[in-house]
Amino acid sequence: MVKQKVIALFPEASFGAALNCVGIAQELRRLGARPVFICQENFRGVFAEYGFAEYTIAADGNGEANWTDFINRHKHAFRQSPSDQITSYVAPTWEAIVDTAIRAEQPLRRLLAQIKPDAVVLDNVVMFPAVADAGVPWVRVVSCAETELPDRNVPPYLSGCGGAPSGDWQAFTTQYLREMTPAHRRMNAFRAECGQKPLASGEFLAPSPYLNLLLSPEIVRFERELPLDPRKFVYLDGCVRNEAPYSLPTFAACNDMPLVLTSFGSLGAMDVEMMQRMIGVFAGLPFRFVVNVGPWRDQYGAVPDNVMIESWFPQPSLVEKSSVFIHHGGNNSFCEALYFGVPSLVMPYCWDGHDNATRAAETGVGRKLPRYDWTDADLVSAIESLADDIPMRDHLRTNSNRMKKAAGVTVAAQSILDLVEG
Repeated sequence: MVKQKVIALFPEASFGAALNCVGIAQELRRLGARPVFICQENFRGVFAEYGFAEYTIAADGNGEANWTDFINRHKHAFRQSPSDQITSYVAPTWEAIVDTAIRAEQPLRRLLAQIKPDAVVLDNVVMFPAVADAGVPWVRVVSCAETELPDRNVPPYLSGCGGAPSGDWQAFTTQYLREMTPAHRRMNAFRAECGQKPLASGEFLAPSPYLNLLLSPEIVRFERELPLDPRKFVYLDGCVRNEAPYSLPTFAACNDMPLVLTSFGSLGAMDVEMMQRMIGVFAGLPFRFVVNVGPWRDQYGAVPDNVMIESWFPQPSLVEKSSVFIHHGGNNSFCEALYFGVPSLVMPYCWDGHDNATRAAETGVGRKLPRYDWTDADLVSAIESLADDIPMRDHLRTNSNRMKKAAGVTVAAQSILDLVEG
């Protein structure tokens, strides 16, 4: 009897990475493997909801509170340009990420010894020495923008730059590497303590020598100067999980009008004032709007008759029904929009959202709008133009069919199983 392969998936503590890994795990399970999840304390229960076993990394008891406090102390940076955010947000975030890796090391080693997986799937932005030392192949999932893997023809990661290589690219890269130096030195010192070689300048996670999976659909992909080795780098053309169908309730107004979905992720929903400003604009438009307000739902009073607010919903099921998707440029949301052929209005505020916003506009799959520096007329024009752009919709529909045929979750799961069975 063939032993069932145990695949340990370890996503970072963000819903984008977590739910992307759920899609891969669902397909691994369908193909006969036993996927299990390693997660931070504040993500306990997320994977169990989908029927997967969870192994929780022991925390100090206030990890979630610490992260919320961190965001509250740095959220002013969300109003800044990508270059200004290097100092105010990106560098402190890398410091916090390195702290997380150091704290997780010993608990993670104990969990891996307990699970005894046949492979580890790491969807993160930082390397954990325990994963490299587990004695089994490990798979890197690049679920941020493709810019995370550098190339001379690819804009700098987190920069929001577009077009051809320019002085702006070099200026951003120089500043980024300078500001990252303290966190990078700490990371390499930690690696040295664990008996591992240092990472290259500015690098916190090198490609896996075994297998790397990239969530970068062909329609927005870059033409690299040095193409990635297809034996070790597999493009998934999207990787969308299965969710239960979602039935929209009846709206008091505009019930037969097109649907616009708005979701800025767990961080973006924190700015209730900005969300209320957008909802005020929505009230005057001939559309239905569903808005994800996260756990801050109680801070909203009455909403317009054509607007529904929710703390959570199965996002893929709603994206599929939408005519426009307003989001922050998180790669999961961006790929879901492309998968279902829905135009994106990207209003970024941090991290790779800047890169995806620029790429959406460059490739004709959506529009980019500043998160804060917009007028009511700007927002109205962006929504209406995307809803009415028939050539864009046709282009996206063709791409949607191609992405669905590409079956990214199946490619991901089969590539992992080929690795462990080969």
